[in-house]
Amino acid sequence: MENSPFHVDELAAQSLARQSSPGTGIRAFMPDQHRSFFGLLPYLFVATADAGGWPVASVLHGAAGFVHSPDPVTLRIDALPAADDPSAAGLQAGREVGLLGIDFTTRRRNRANGRVAVLDGRGITVAVAQSFGNCAKYIQTRRPTARPRAAAPIERLSGLDGEARRLITAADTFLVASRSRDAIERAGGLDVSHRGGRPGFVEVRGDTLVVPDFRGNRYFNTLGNLLGEPRAGLLFVDFATGELLQLQGRVAIDWSDHAAARIGGAERSWQVEVKRAWRRPQALPFDWTFDEYAPTTLATGVWDSLPGSPFSVTRVIPSEARNPRSAPAKDPSLRSG
Repeated sequence: MENSPFHVDELAAQSLARQSSPGTGIRAFMPDQHRSFFGLLPYLFVATADAGGWPVASVLHGAAGFVHSPDPVTLRIDALPAADDPSAAGLQAGREVGLLGIDFTTRRRNRANGRVAVLDGRGITVAVAQSFGNCAKYIQTRRPTARPRAAAPIERLSGLDGEARRLITAADTFLVASRSRDAIERAGGLDVSHRGGRPGFVEVRGDTLVVPDFRGNRYFNTLGNLLGEPRAGLLFVDFATGELLQLQGRVAIDWSDHAAARIGGAERSWQVEVKRAWRRPQALPFDWTFDEYAPTTLATGVWDSLPGSPFSVTRVIPSEARNPRSAPAKDPSLRSG
């Protein structure tokens, strides 16, 4: 325990999943390859906590190089969230922050968690406490092209409306922000993680989402946090329009074999009871060309293709791949596994 890079709830989640604690590359500093990687990205996913302690997932963006590392324990981000972004309130000096860099063109991703050391009018300096890479599983490849957009006013939703449900059920990617409970100090903090699957892998039941948990790197950073602190922030991206859907909700994890059996490739599932939602039209200034699904994604199923379901999913293409400006999806037929 004293030397483990995992906090007690992450270890408990590993035990509930009947998996031994893996060897890790979790470090208290960023290796040079991680430092240079962040500098290549035109966007960066961020987790903060609002005044009530609820995690918020968001994304910052800028020209490549807007994130850079002056030394192995520091990341400088030359960007700030919009004033009406619900993540903005949590970006204060001394507050915890979680960062995730994903290159959607290569499926490479690295995490950096720490605290805000400096917040000024130009951006954020983060003192890094944990740095580690993640595997390429379930990451769909896309190529971004910068496209300036005039962001529309944020919309506060009283629940998931039809447009929000359509975005979620069409999504093959989302981000989840979580945090360790207050009693945890060592190895704790905020985290933002990627989740991916076929379109339809997130089931919507009214204002509740059901998410399959596919086999990952066995760290259980997200589920470990949610085991002790069941509040989460989710971020869904409409890659065709730049719209962002930010959610906050309470999570219940189903560790049973029954939950895993309901969708191909799942080992367990978790439910999010949505409590708050914001829609931010035209917030992400990129056009995206869809490339292909990850091989691990194609080995999974979707909820609507379960035996006995009244729905039949025979072909699903992300909305930006249906856009005439974009190339078609490479795989000719996506059928449930």
